[in-house]
Amino acid sequence: MRDKGEFLFTSESVSEGHPDKVADRISDTVVDAFLGADPYARVACETLVTTNRIILAGETRGPESITPAHLEELARAAVRDIGYDQAGFSWRNAEVSVHLHAQSSDIAVGVDAAGNKDEGAGDQGIMFGYACTETEALMPAPIYYSHMILRRISELRRAGDERVKGLLPDAKSQVTLKYVDGKPVAATSVVVSIQHEEGMRAGQIKALLAPIVQTALPAGWMPGDDEFYVNPTGNFVIGGPDGDCGLTGRKIIVDTYGGAAPHGGGAFSGKDPTKVDRSAAYVCRYLAKNVVAAGLAERCTLQLSYAIGVSQPLSLYVELHGTAMDVDPVKLETTLRALVNLTPRGIREHLQLNRPIYAVTSAFGHFGRTPDEALGTFTWEKTDLVPALKAAFGR
Repeated sequence: MRDKGEFLFTSESVSEGHPDKVADRISDTVVDAFLGADPYARVACETLVTTNRIILAGETRGPESITPAHLEELARAAVRDIGYDQAGFSWRNAEVSVHLHAQSSDIAVGVDAAGNKDEGAGDQGIMFGYACTETEALMPAPIYYSHMILRRISELRRAGDERVKGLLPDAKSQVTLKYVDGKPVAATSVVVSIQHEEGMRAGQIKALLAPIVQTALPAGWMPGDDEFYVNPTGNFVIGGPDGDCGLTGRKIIVDTYGGAAPHGGGAFSGKDPTKVDRSAAYVCRYLAKNVVAAGLAERCTLQLSYAIGVSQPLSLYVELHGTAMDVDPVKLETTLRALVNLTPRGIREHLQLNRPIYAVTSAFGHFGRTPDEALGTFTWEKTDLVPALKAAFGR
């Protein structure tokens, strides 16, 4: 993203009822089930959802108590919690098929610790983290406010609030912001498409949503009526998996930074924390956020890379985008390596990832969320490295 002149930048979000997010939720529910029974279980679960059908496939290694029948119950419970009890997709009568099998022994031998060999990465790949000062959560503003709009609608819907009566789980938002010299100053357009009951009209829904969207944005940022688009096609009754097939891992830009930062390509949901696609992306965000929170830079992009079966990262790269004074990136990279053990085992232990904490990550983004000490969720959003970083750079 440019840091000079005027420009527009857009990000989108999708709700927990979007078909791909239904799939993500079920896959992460499977991860939580295995980790709840055995913190060191292995899971790589993909889910497909379509008209009254749910299909789980992938590889696992864990307790025999996690049976296909139990996973079917969990999948139905997840769909019920999201709010689907419609003719074309219902938690009650959707057909659930479970096709999970044992993890490949070839992968296991590379990942497992043995003798003097530490636990290796579950796959090769590159992972990115990002943080900036655009919002209080140190997230890019377009994706932050896109999530905020849908979260507020979801909270009202789940509470049975009359302000959203007739609105259903499937929804998308899109926010375009105007930047001046790298800083967001206003929203030039907002798009919300949301599933609704038969008989509701776009104008009626727009009137319901306008005050909710306005409160989700900073004061004075709400665009004019002609740039606030609600259900532009005019009708959105058939939605969720009945309207569109959903798959795990198809919303990776929604899950991360809304396109404002690079993405390594790997999805998160459905994977246990030995998979560096997930755990290393979390630690990249953690490190980048702490750099910005410590006042070392206004923007920070961080990259890690791994090889399957190898414990130490092959590279660590930090880019401060010209927003730091008197911070040597090489010294910063060395300092970060000293503060956090960046092996798969080190990341899991530092961020306490071997717990059933993942279902809640499956909607509204994995980053920019508030850590919950009681539940142990979103530990990668903590800023506990700030004192050490400030000391290392004389801040």
